[in-house]
Amino acid sequence: MRGGNLGQVALPRRRRAEDPMRAFDSLPPVLRRWLTQAALPWSPASCRRIWQAARARGESPDAALARLQRAEALALARLGAEPRRP
Repeated sequence: MRGGNLGQVALPRRRRAEDPMRAFDSLPPVLRRWLTQAALPWSPASCRRIWQAARARGESPDAALARLQRAEALALARLGAEPRRP
């Protein structure tokens, strides 16, 4: 069965130029932990892009994670879903 782990989210499928597991493993541990708890199927590249932009602005890791949570909340609002956090 192709695409069996897409969940209930109607997001477009995309081909990835890099190995997603290798990209995930290269993320900082705190970002990997956030990604495993995310409500949406984020790509490591998307998370890395938001993380690096926040850190380049001098934001703390906690502030960068808050930025990711806001981005996820906006995406969920566009999809008409509620944020899910443990």
